[in-house]
Amino acid sequence: MLAKVNSCSVVGIDGFIIDVEVDISYGLPVFNIVGLPEVSVKESKDRVKIAIKNSGYTFPMERIVVNLAPADVKKEGTGFDLPVAIGILAASGVIPTDKINTYLIFGELSLDGKIKPVRAALPYALAAKEKGYKGIILPFENADEAAMVEGIDVLPVKSLSQIVDFFSGFVEIKKVQKDQKSRTRFKDKIYEMDFSEVGGQHHAKRALEISAAGFHSVLMTGPPGSGKSMLAKRLPTILPELTFEETIEVMRIYSVLGLTEDKMVNSSIRPFRSPHHTISAAGLVGGGSKPAPGEISLAHNGVLFLDELPEFKKNVLEVLRQPLEDGKIYIARASMKTVFPAQFMLVAAMNPCSCGYLSDPMGKCSCTHNQIQKYRSKISGPLLDRIDIQIEVPRVEYKDLALKKRGEVSLQIRKRVKKARKIQEKRLKEKDIFNNAGMHSRQLKE
Repeated sequence: MLAKVNSCSVVGIDGFIIDVEVDISYGLPVFNIVGLPEVSVKESKDRVKIAIKNSGYTFPMERIVVNLAPADVKKEGTGFDLPVAIGILAASGVIPTDKINTYLIFGELSLDGKIKPVRAALPYALAAKEKGYKGIILPFENADEAAMVEGIDVLPVKSLSQIVDFFSGFVEIKKVQKDQKSRTRFKDKIYEMDFSEVGGQHHAKRALEISAAGFHSVLMTGPPGSGKSMLAKRLPTILPELTFEETIEVMRIYSVLGLTEDKMVNSSIRPFRSPHHTISAAGLVGGGSKPAPGEISLAHNGVLFLDELPEFKKNVLEVLRQPLEDGKIYIARASMKTVFPAQFMLVAAMNPCSCGYLSDPMGKCSCTHNQIQKYRSKISGPLLDRIDIQIEVPRVEYKDLALKKRGEVSLQIRKRVKKARKIQEKRLKEKDIFNNAGMHSRQLKE
C-alpha cells in the first residue's frame, strides 16, 4: 500500500516542500530510504522503527521503501522522523489517510515515541501557508515560533501516539494562536544599559543618533578607554522597535540556526552582533557545503559591531563591501544558489594606531610613521567609502567623568530617532526605500 505525507526541508532560509512517499509491499523485510538522504536522514530508520514499537504499534515486517521527493534535492536533518513514521503507519492501515495530506508534518522522534524539537520551524510554517495547507503538525516546543505565521492551524504534539489518535478521530489537538499585539514590546526595563551611563562624548552620541535615524554605517576612531565599545553596545537602546514584518524576517534567519530561544529574537528588540576579530569570511557572510547564514545576516535589521576593525583579516573585511552596497548576500554552490538578507547597520571601532595613543594627550605614541601607515592600510579605501559617518572619539577627561549629572537617557533619544524615521518613510515610500542610507545618487539629487 502507498501513503504520502507532506513534510519540509530548508534551502537557505526558505522552506521547501518535500513529499514523503511510503510504499509497503510483500517481500523480505527491508527498510530503505531513497531520494538523496544525508546521514542524519538515513539514521532515522532505527529511530522510527523503535519509536513505532515503543508507542504500542506493530512495525510491518515487509518491504518498506521511503522516497523523499523531489529526488534531486539533498535532504538532511532529523525533522523527517515523524512524517516517515506517520507514512509507515498510514501505509500499513493503522491511520486513516483522509486528513493526512491537508497538513505539513515534521519533527524528530526519540526512541520512546516522544517528539523532539527541530530547527527551521518558522520557515516551514511560512512554506505551509504559501502552499495552501490547512495547518502544520509539529513538536510542542516549536509551536510558539510557528504561531507567528497567521492563517494556518498550528497543532503541537508531544508523542507519536497523540498524532495517531488525532488522525483516527479519537482526540483533538488544541491549536496554538499567538496574539501579535501581546508579543513582547519595546520597554525600557528590558535594557540593562542606557546612553546616559556614558560620560561626555556628546559629539559621538550625536553622530550615533544621526546614524540610527538614517540607518547609516559609522566608524569610531579613538584611543583605548575612550568609550567606543560602550557607545556601540548602547546603540540598540535608541533604535526603533522591530515591526512585525521585520521580526518575521529576523526570526527566519535565527530559526534556521536553531537560535530562536534568544529573548532578543522573540521580542521587538533589534539584533546586536559583535563577532570576534578572529572570525573567518564564511563565519561573517555565511557559507558551508550547505550554505547557512553568517553574522552579517544575523545582524539583519539590526547592528553589526566590529571592534578593533584593523585586527580583522583583510579578506574578511573585504567581504563586507557587497552586503553594504546591496543589502543581500549571494552564495553560489555547484548545486544551488542562495540569497541571505543583509540589511544591517555597520558600527566599527578602531584605535588611531597600533599602540592606540596617537594624538592622545594622556598617552605617548610609540609607533613610527610606517607602522601607522601599515596599521591604517589594513582597511581598504573601497570599504571606507561605504562607511557613511566617520568620527573621532577622544578620551574623556576625569573631571567630566566625575560629574554626577547624568546625560540624556536612551528613551529621549529614541523618540527623536523614531520621529526622523517616520519623516523618511513618508518621503521615500513611493521609491521603495525606507531610510536615508538606502538612497542612491539619483534620489539625493531630486
